[in-house]
Formats: sequence, structure tokens, C-alpha cells
Amino acid sequence: MGYRTASSSSHSNRPRLLDQVRDAVRLRHYSIRTEQAYVQWTRRFVLFHGKRHPRDMGSAEVAAFLTHLVRDRDVAASTQNQALNALVFLYRYVLGRDELVIEGVEHAKRPARLPTVLTRWEVTAVLAAVDRRHWLAASLLYGSGLRLLEVLRLRVKDVDFDRRGLVIRDAKGHKDRMTVLPDGLTAALGEQLKLARRLHERDLAEGHGRVSLPHALGRKMPNADREWIWQYVFPARRRSVDPRSGAVRRHHLDHTAVQKAVKNAVRSAGITKRATCHTLRHSFATHLIEDGYDIRTVQELLGHSDVKTTMIYTHVLNRGGRGVISPLDRR
Repeated sequence: MGYRTASSSSHSNRPRLLDQVRDAVRLRHYSIRTEQAYVQWTRRFVLFHGKRHPRDMGSAEVAAFLTHLVRDRDVAASTQNQALNALVFLYRYVLGRDELVIEGVEHAKRPARLPTVLTRWEVTAVLAAVDRRHWLAASLLYGSGLRLLEVLRLRVKDVDFDRRGLVIRDAKGHKDRMTVLPDGLTAALGEQLKLARRLHERDLAEGHGRVSLPHALGRKMPNADREWIWQYVFPARRRSVDPRSGAVRRHHLDHTAVQKAVKNAVRSAGITKRATCHTLRHSFATHLIEDGYDIRTVQELLGHSDVKTTMIYTHVLNRGGRGVISPLDRR
């Protein structure tokens, strides 16, 4: 395939490559986690090829790097796919090369594993063991079937007490959806909002009170980041410097704090399964199907694009694989 070339002088005034990647990611409103991942994969790709600039390389070098990740680094399929997405993004949106065709890659094998699911008793035991500060966030993982970052990114305006629902904005796949707000959590959520409000009012009194806004809202609504409805339901304890803008804001609770709290609770409850925050979401889906809810309803609540993804939970029900009753039990 042909490559576009240019003299070195034409590139002398351009931003550094990694800064170009950051700018391209932010222009498309990707999350900061995606930005960090894409920058890191670009750096590793360049270093792997002896610091050659990507504009002087192409599909063969990309394929060699992706194969190296499998053969020499033994990465998982999801990790290799993330690296592929980062490099496709690099060539398409930073270097302007849509014609990149990657062939001859040795792909990591994706094992066909069933998700870990807790029984209802185990869920009760785990939630009972979660510390008070993180109990509500952990309960929403199971009670509403949310991903961890979906819980932490909830804003005040996304809580609908009247309809007993939570609106999940710009979730995986850049889609919005509504899921259930359990009646048993409404009182605790109301108390959490009172705590968050007092914290926000204190921030305002101290000349702060700003929060990051999605996409271009900050330019369209310059003062919206100080409004109560845009604040996070689970605010961090301390204000911090936004790594992109440099502004002092109050971010949401750190995801690692909830992960640690759930991990400790699983251990304290004596659960021998390898359970994490995401296990609570898996358990939500499985228990709904056990209760007879339609698979399409569960799909919508989880935000899955393909019903095949949701169907995996039918294989982990209490009555054995695929809901089959053993002939031994019919004797």
C-alpha cells in the first residue's frame, strides 16, 4: 500500500504525536480513561518499533505489534482489541489514513467463560458486610444492575424518584437508558443527596462548587457546572485538579474505593467465589431471569446492544446448565 510522505520541515511546527492523540480523543468526547489508554498504546507501539514515527509505518508494523502482544506478552483478547482500537484511531483520526488494512495478526483466544453469579443469600451477606460509606453504591450495582462507573457518574438530575428510575447517560456504546431504582434504596439515596447538597453548598461558599460537564455543555452553559442538578450523587471527599483543564473541581467518588470495599465485604462474608463489583451486576440479571422477566426487558435494563450478550445469564441459573432438570431428579 502507498504511504503519504512529507518533508521533516513540514512537521516541525506540529504538536507532539501524543498531544495530537489527546486532542483527537477530546474532540470526539471520549472519556479520560479512553484517552489515557490510547496514549499509552500509541507510546508502546512507537517504542516497540524503535521510536519510528507511525507516519513512516503501516499495517505490517501494526500487525507485528499486535502479534507481539499475544506471543510475547500473553495478553487477553480484550487487551489486544483495545490496542487495535487505539492504533486504528491513531491512523484514522490523527494521521488521516483510512486505508489502513491490518492482516496476518495472531489473535488472542477469547475463552468461553460463564460469569460468576452470587446466590440471593450471598448477595445479602456481601451487602451486609460492605462498610457504611460504600454500601449504597454497592447496593445500586445489584439493585439497579449498573456498571461501577455508571453508579459513580450518576448526577442529581438523573435520579427520578417519582418514576422509581435512574437515567444512565452516555453509557457504554454512547447510549442513554433508564433502569429501575429499588424502593428499598430510595430513602438511603435521598439521604445521600442531602449529604451531597451540603457539601456542594459548602464548596460554593468557599468559591468553588464546579463539576466537569459532558461534551460541549461547558461552552454552551458557562455557569451550569455550579448548578446543583449537575453535581455527582457520589462526590469525592476532596476537590481535585481536573487533568484536562487544570480547573479545581469536585469529581465523583474514586472507583477503586468501591472496588476495595466490595472485595473486603466478599472476604468478610466468607464467599469463596471470585466476586467483584461486576459480579453484582451479573447477579442482578440472573435473578431477574429466575423471576421470569423477559430476556428483552433484562437486555434493556442492562443496556446490551445484542440480546446474545444477555442470553449468557440463562446458562447460570440455579437449575443447572440451560435450565435442564437432571434425569436423576425425576426418578
